[in-house]
Amino acid sequence: MNIPVDGPDVNVFEAVGGRPFFDALSARFYAAVETDPVLRPLYPDDLTDSITNTAGFLAQYWGGGTAQYSDQRGHPRLRARHGHVPIGLAQRDAWLGHMLDAVGAADLAPELEARFVDYFTMATTHLVNASE
Repeated sequence: MNIPVDGPDVNVFEAVGGRPFFDALSARFYAAVETDPVLRPLYPDDLTDSITNTAGFLAQYWGGGTAQYSDQRGHPRLRARHGHVPIGLAQRDAWLGHMLDAVGAADLAPELEARFVDYFTMATTHLVNASE
């Protein structure tokens, strides 16, 4: 089946192959977080739940339905869930850099990659809650 990758009606979840894409994306991202001196202190010792929750949130956001995240965890409330974490520009830049590397490693069609880049750039900027 040839799934279109661009346009307002594209279900990105389907276009990237479903939940396995988001599980792999999250795993690549957290492999980088594991050794990042700026980000690692912000996360729990065990990243298992972080990996699962991030993959589920992204799968739901990109069209996978509420079974991916909200059915178990409630409304995403992205900013509220991260409000206890001091996120300045250094944290935002480190997080965004690792996520964009993880997206780049997925070898997506340029139209899809651009959508991910735009979303992550917007979302990380929105989460900044601390000055340097």
